Formats: sequence, C-alpha cells, structure tokens
Amino acid sequence: MNAAAVLELARARGWRIATAESCTGGLLAGALTEIAGSSDVFDRGFVTYSNAAKQDMLGVQADTLARFGAVSEEVAREMADGARRNSAADLAISITGVAGPGGSAHKPEGRVCFALAMTGRDTTTETCEFGAIGRAQVRQKAVEHGLNLLRQALLA
Repeated sequence: MNAAAVLELARARGWRIATAESCTGGLLAGALTEIAGSSDVFDRGFVTYSNAAKQDMLGVQADTLARFGAVSEEVAREMADGARRNSAADLAISITGVAGPGGSAHKPEGRVCFALAMTGRDTTTETCEFGAIGRAQVRQKAVEHGLNLLRQALLA
C-alpha cells in the first residue's frame, strides 16, 4: 500500500488523518506528506518519542505507562485517542515499538504496537512482531503496516 492511495481513499470519504508516532519518529507522517496536495487530508503528526511527550502532547496517562510500558497496546490506544482528540482528524493512527538494536525478553526488538482511533468506532489495537531485522527495517515495516491499517480503516 502506498501513501498516495491512502490519501485518495481519505479524500473520497472526506476524512482527515493524524499520526502519533514513537519508534518511527515521524516517518509515517513523512510518507503521507511526501505526496503533493496531502494537506487537504493530512491534519497533523505528533512525534512523541519520550514518555513525557506522550503524556504532554497526547494525554497518555502516567499510570498506563508505568503499568504496561511505552511499548504496549494500552499506550498505543491512548496515543491514538489523544491524536484524534487533539486534532481535526477523523482517523488517527499511533505507532510505538522497539526498533532496536536491543530490546528485552519481555519486549523484544521488532515488537511494534499500533492503534486506530476513528469517528464513530471503538479504537482498535494490534501488535506486530517484525523480529530482529535491524532498526531501519523495523521502522520501514512499521510504516508499511501503518499505511495498510489506514487503508483497511478507510475501506471499512
């Protein structure tokens, strides 16, 4: 799935998109805004790499971070909900994960959590295990998966 196709689907629905990114550092927003004319669909992107940024910009709760850690579906959910609440978007996606190198037995390299918050629907979450394929590859796979999630949401 490419970004241009996602933008066309959003345009056809009259929807705006926001992103909330941690491990991808704005790469998904960059892929969407690389397309000329994306400003009629892309509202804004939040790069919330630190826990403090997640709390300050998106309203992620300190208790959620303490209980589940930044790389969790619970935090991804609060990130997406916060991006939608703090934007003019109908559809917000969040990405948080361990790009590497490193990780732990509990949160291995390549684990990435996603959430989608959209108008009129409950926020959904999922986790992908991309494996220890290297930092750049994990980030690229996360962007590709994020674009596919946006596409699926816009087609639903």
